Amino acid sequence: MRKTPFASGNFYHIYNRGVDKREVFMDQDDLNRFFQSMVEFNSVEPIGSIYENSFRKNLEDRQLGHRMSKLVNFVAYCLNPNHYHFILEPVENNGIEKFMQRLGNGYTKYFNNKNNRSGSLFQGNFKSIHIASNEYLLRVSAYVNLNNKVHSLGHLMSKSSWDEYISGLGNFCKKDIVLEQFNNRNEYKKFGESTIIDITEWRRNKEIDDLLLES
Repeated sequence: MRKTPFASGNFYHIYNRGVDKREVFMDQDDLNRFFQSMVEFNSVEPIGSIYENSFRKNLEDRQLGHRMSKLVNFVAYCLNPNHYHFILEPVENNGIEKFMQRLGNGYTKYFNNKNNRSGSLFQGNFKSIHIASNEYLLRVSAYVNLNNKVHSLGHLMSKSSWDEYISGLGNFCKKDIVLEQFNNRNEYKKFGESTIIDITEWRRNKEIDDLLLES
């Protein structure tokens, strides 16, 4: 049984990495496919494969007012070469479990077919931490949004919701729960950058090992 029960209206830090710390995003196509999977598999209704779903969506998008019901809300995310981080809010019962199973299975099948391999791609079940306070939510949002900087990756094979938070462009993430606590986006930008400096220093001193997923 999972140690962290998932409850509606709560937020969770979800993360995992490649088996044996291997890279799971080897090129831009992999990043794009994983992000597409984050979108496509976040549906109460089973979609089959992404390829099959593309035809279904073309028809449904032409039906006025049609919207797929989500399993989870994304608050923030970061995809790095060998691991990922999400902040998720469950929308449906067992929404996180269902979404993560579909995401992991779907992407693993794509990756294995592409690279002529078999077996597990990710390191066991995904890990989860309940975000139990507002202060923790704000700090983890900065950690996830800027996780590539925590690991000194720059923009090398990395994709995160940071640009969406700072530019205001895009609506993939449910950002208001975080941004409404700041006067403007620039204030959150300063908070995030300051938090990452602190986290990087604490990480050197091994004071927050339970928060960070080591790369």
